[in-house]
Amino acid sequence: MKEGRKRFVAELRKQLRELQDLCQLNPAESFIGLDEMNRIYRIVHTIKGSAPMFGFVRIGSVAEKLVHQWEWIQESEALALPAASVIQRYQASVLNGDGLRRQLSMELDVYSHELELDEEQEHRSKTSGYSSSSRLLVIDDDDVLRSYLVRRLRLEGYEVDDTSTVEGAQRLLREHSYELITLDLMMHPQSGYALFEFVKEDPTLKWVPLVVLSGRDDLHDKIRCFYLGADDYVTKPFEYEELSARIYSLLKRTKNFEQMAFRDPLTGVYNRRFFDHQIQVELKRVSRYPASISMVFIDIDRFKCINDKHGHHVGDIVLQGMAHMLQKHLRATDLLARFGGEEFVVVLPGTSAVDAKKAIHAILQQAHKEPVAQYEGQAYYITFSAGVCEWSEGMELEDWIKRADGAMYTAKQSGRNQVLLYEEGMTTTILASPESGLQRKKVLIADDDRILRSILISKLQHLPIDFVEAADGLEALDKMTQQFFHLCILDGVMPRLDGIEVLEKLGARTNRAEGLQVLLLSGRSREEDVSRALELGIEAYMHKPFSMVELEVKVKQLLKLV
Repeated sequence: MKEGRKRFVAELRKQLRELQDLCQLNPAESFIGLDEMNRIYRIVHTIKGSAPMFGFVRIGSVAEKLVHQWEWIQESEALALPAASVIQRYQASVLNGDGLRRQLSMELDVYSHELELDEEQEHRSKTSGYSSSSRLLVIDDDDVLRSYLVRRLRLEGYEVDDTSTVEGAQRLLREHSYELITLDLMMHPQSGYALFEFVKEDPTLKWVPLVVLSGRDDLHDKIRCFYLGADDYVTKPFEYEELSARIYSLLKRTKNFEQMAFRDPLTGVYNRRFFDHQIQVELKRVSRYPASISMVFIDIDRFKCINDKHGHHVGDIVLQGMAHMLQKHLRATDLLARFGGEEFVVVLPGTSAVDAKKAIHAILQQAHKEPVAQYEGQAYYITFSAGVCEWSEGMELEDWIKRADGAMYTAKQSGRNQVLLYEEGMTTTILASPESGLQRKKVLIADDDRILRSILISKLQHLPIDFVEAADGLEALDKMTQQFFHLCILDGVMPRLDGIEVLEKLGARTNRAEGLQVLLLSGRSREEDVSRALELGIEAYMHKPFSMVELEVKVKQLLKLV
């Protein structure tokens, strides 16, 4: 059909040009032969018959009016008239049909544009995945309509499941993930309304677009459906093309929202927000259909050195390359997310801890062989440390995450560049906060101003942070060399050692612990202090007095709490 429509448009363009030539009124030669007039009639008659077959209804309608203008040519009585009368009728047909010929040209332009848009939409569907990767659920107790919708949607490249009952829909929604649902309201024995609560109260389904198909064009029904969470309402009977466009638009919008809300903007893999959502889906699936499932925490080794030596722009390229390498070697069913900083988490459904370790170790071996990134002719190789933990029945999600992270942390502490299975007693850097659901961070506040330390803790205590205080530079240095901190808020001017001296000695002693971020506060605005602090690798600098709102924003950014 698509190819036929394209050929019809091309042929119609030629036919209209020929009509234009045949209908030119020349004062010096105001009459054409009978063969030419018959040719005009045959052209418009052909257009009238063919256009509706290819869906060009408006063109067929205009052509039918033109046929009436030239019908007289087929009447033998008319051709027996004197030549002057025939010429007069010819000229009248040309003049009366002028507007219709222009209308045909305009309709041709419109349909040509529509065909171009259809091809663009088809290309977008193939390249963006709005069709080929989208799974739809059609719920309708009208067997004929349901079968028709399923066939048409599948022709467009969608994967489609269907059912005639609410009970069947609930079963399918538990077993599969869908990108969009079409729901008939008037079904038996349960109406479509019975499914609204099931869909919109399930956290794994509440964001799935829902299109209501109803035989009732009732305002009360429409309002009720939209209040209950419907995304669109289409009244039967409907044109399939309109429904298809609505579905495409909803899927496109949902994909765009997902890209903004659930994707890490730097690497393109899923973010922590999506991980928190999807891990619940995976655990629910395992509870219904028991199977192995493993979690892996992955952390790039010595990533801070890459940033310090080559710059953050190279660090970003390395992160992108790492994400690509993981995606390339993981299965489509595996869940990959950036957990924060240089840390990634992978969930492998249907996989034991031993098999998960083998899969991740194979990726580590690949990292030894090929660079994850290239920049300005230089290749960058990395290694990573990974911890694997298999979920067991009764295990809390919080404990599962802590164990996988603990195995990864042990891998880093025992030499890096390895994949370890979790064993009892492995420590972890993640302390979960039941209230917030976010990992807790450890922050050192090093400032000789006791009141300022108290204010900082008071203003930041609503965040998932555990605070440690230091009253001078020497105490701060001792604490940072003895224990791990995610962030140090460091005063530039302190007794015994000032902030710059602390950074210098810390770098000489430990080469700056991996993962430690430094926010330097100073009442001095000397440019050389700022330059020296940046050379020593601080992540942020604020001059006293500063805005507490701005400080909180910086702390959240540095701790990846945004």
